[in-house]
Amino acid sequence: MTYADVNGIKLYYETHGTGRPLILLHGGLGATPMFGPNLTALAEGRQVIGVDLQGHGRTADIDRPIRTELMADDIAALIKHLKLERPDIMGYSLGGGVAVHLAIRHPELVGKLVVVSTPIRRDAFYADILAQQAQVGAAAAEGMKQTPMYQMYASLAPRPQDWARLLGKMGDAMKEDFDLSKQVAGITATTLIVAGDADIFPPAHAVEVFGLLGGGKRDGGWDGSGRPKSRLAILPGITHYAMGSAPALSSTVIPFLDE
Repeated sequence: MTYADVNGIKLYYETHGTGRPLILLHGGLGATPMFGPNLTALAEGRQVIGVDLQGHGRTADIDRPIRTELMADDIAALIKHLKLERPDIMGYSLGGGVAVHLAIRHPELVGKLVVVSTPIRRDAFYADILAQQAQVGAAAAEGMKQTPMYQMYASLAPRPQDWARLLGKMGDAMKEDFDLSKQVAGITATTLIVAGDADIFPPAHAVEVFGLLGGGKRDGGWDGSGRPKSRLAILPGITHYAMGSAPALSSTVIPFLDE
């Protein structure tokens, strides 16, 4: 197991494959293994560096809130620690929020950006998802021990007894309002936005984010010269929860990274 002491946290990361580096960031209450066969597929053509974020997987929690912007600074510090030259960044859900903040706060460190199943406004979530998020907290810890999320956490975490603490911090984070529309419009990295057509927000929100990045403004032209720099993919029949391990994810992302 490999750890980097960066930004005040002992950050776990694992490396797969060789070639151009891609930093892979998992979703909330998950860890790097949640990408399943997609990790293997991505590593066939590049070096994939999977990172377990604060309080998740093999990275123990520290005495600070769980916030995407703070975790983005962790990843920036890891990039410098590993002496990587503008690696590509791919984040799913919570990890997508970290990836977005990284591109906003540290644009000089980011190559291409892949943002998967990640809203940039809190009010983009469906109302029932917001209601579910309101239930997340330390009090839900015992009931959630029957879930695959806890089973993964218990098998990896340095301190499995921190499960309730993690849920409390995640619940606090989920209650915070946010709207990154203005900041996202200023992202300079070539970006792929990926969402499922059965995700936790409507496909129209993914189109909105694509528009902020310059997409959907004009015809691409016979020769493709009018295509926007960034890309949009809506994956059919994919839910938020299946996205990380869905084979359609890597088959969509790899051509974008290889362009």
